Amino acid sequence: MHKPFLRTALAAGIAGLGASAAWAQSSVTLYGIVDAGFTFTNNQGGSRAYQATQGNVQGSRFGLLGTEDLGGGNKVLFRLENGFSAETGASGQGGRMFGRSAWVALSNDRAGTFTLGRQYNSVQDYLSNLQINGVGALSQYANAVYDNDDLNNTYRTDNAVKYTTPTFSGFTANAMYAFSNTAGQFANNRAWSVGADYVSGPLRLDAAYSLTDNPASNTVGAAPSDNYYGTSTSIISNVKRNQVWGAGGAYVFGPATLALLYTNSQFEILSGGSLRFANYEASVRYQFTPATLLSLGYIYTSQNSSAASATNAHYNQLALGGEYFLSKTTDLYLNGIYQRASGANAWIEGIGKASSNGNQFAAVAGIRHKF
Repeated sequence: MHKPFLRTALAAGIAGLGASAAWAQSSVTLYGIVDAGFTFTNNQGGSRAYQATQGNVQGSRFGLLGTEDLGGGNKVLFRLENGFSAETGASGQGGRMFGRSAWVALSNDRAGTFTLGRQYNSVQDYLSNLQINGVGALSQYANAVYDNDDLNNTYRTDNAVKYTTPTFSGFTANAMYAFSNTAGQFANNRAWSVGADYVSGPLRLDAAYSLTDNPASNTVGAAPSDNYYGTSTSIISNVKRNQVWGAGGAYVFGPATLALLYTNSQFEILSGGSLRFANYEASVRYQFTPATLLSLGYIYTSQNSSAASATNAHYNQLALGGEYFLSKTTDLYLNGIYQRASGANAWIEGIGKASSNGNQFAAVAGIRHKF
């Protein structure tokens, strides 16, 4: 009478051990950043502004990062990352639940990694290693005017398939293609990019290129219309084709890191003509003590326009800031950013409105916590 029961119990126990072994090879990590503070701007549309702001150095977020070891050097990976406002609690990136990242990947130690979903292009993956805000040393206000090279992540890419090589002698590269997802319009609102990174001791070199055809022409393509540039935050709109390329390097001298970066952004406008930006950035970070980091960044931007919607202009921008680490996961920051424009009104990236003249200054202070 008891033998069937014992056999069933034994089978269930063995199955449970097998399930435990399988779970032991998988992991899911909850992580995030909460960044909030205060920003003063001397001129927004002709008025001073005192504002509670968030995501100043890094966008507030929480995410899930998962991995499963399949054996033989094979893994399945995924990332689901939500962006939100620490001031209001509202979701960012147009209200998307996982607007910062949403992808799944298959990886092999020797063959590389294939990633599918909403993700960053090659320019963002590699050139952000050299941008002073991309490394989290200064606030988003230290990015190039209008975020014209997208290193402040004005838009991310939907419907994307990306391949990343393994690292060979310090060299890594990737290539991405994002689908239009519209029948009969294969080239409408599609994107592709390529990039490479080389790291050897104190030296880092990066280069990348991206192209998007008819961005924001619909809501289902690679660059949806609610996830792209607009006149509320820049002079960039009604774009037919968007190209970005750049290259640069960084070198570590003891406690100091020096970085140089060049990016070039070209926007062909639907109504005719083009809008082009060339950005030259130099930055230095100095770790005075384990708890104190000081950073300085300078960007010169040349704006050339043959479109009726904009003029020729150039911008000089200087950013200085410091971080004091209360712990490994919490720091206080203070930044000052000054921009002087010629041929256009000054408009520091991330500030709500342009200045009423060619000068704009912003100061930001806050706290950032990582978990």
